[in-house]
Amino acid sequence: MNDAVASIKVLDLEGNAVDLMQTYKDKILVLIIYNNACLGCTGRAIPLAYELQQTFPSIQVVGIHSNFPGREATEESIKAIFTSGEIPFPIYIDPNHQVYDQFKSEGTPQWILIAENAHQFRSIFGSQANAKNRLYYALESLVEN
Repeated sequence: MNDAVASIKVLDLEGNAVDLMQTYKDKILVLIIYNNACLGCTGRAIPLAYELQQTFPSIQVVGIHSNFPGREATEESIKAIFTSGEIPFPIYIDPNHQVYDQFKSEGTPQWILIAENAHQFRSIFGSQANAKNRLYYALESLVEN
């Protein structure tokens, strides 16, 4: 899993095209590919993403809402899953699930860890304890303390 990631094309919540690899160049990225209709995503994975951002301040957590037919998101529906109404880390929209497909996601949530050198370090599916442990171990080996 050491493939270089040239670009990740998404839309910001205002509908503007963004390439995450340019926006977050030279950063360790933790991408969470999710969908609001996925209860494991909204109930466990999004809070875990926030926890990871707090535990590893040198990383950048980025949410990517993959739209599927009948399960599209708007800025309002994305903000609505947060009790505060505020988004705690950047979230983008994958309008036609191209990023989901790009990383051969197994489902949602799919976690993609990208090292500072733009190489894909890990891909982890799920939101339960095993996925959480794998994420923590991978980040501990990726992040210099």
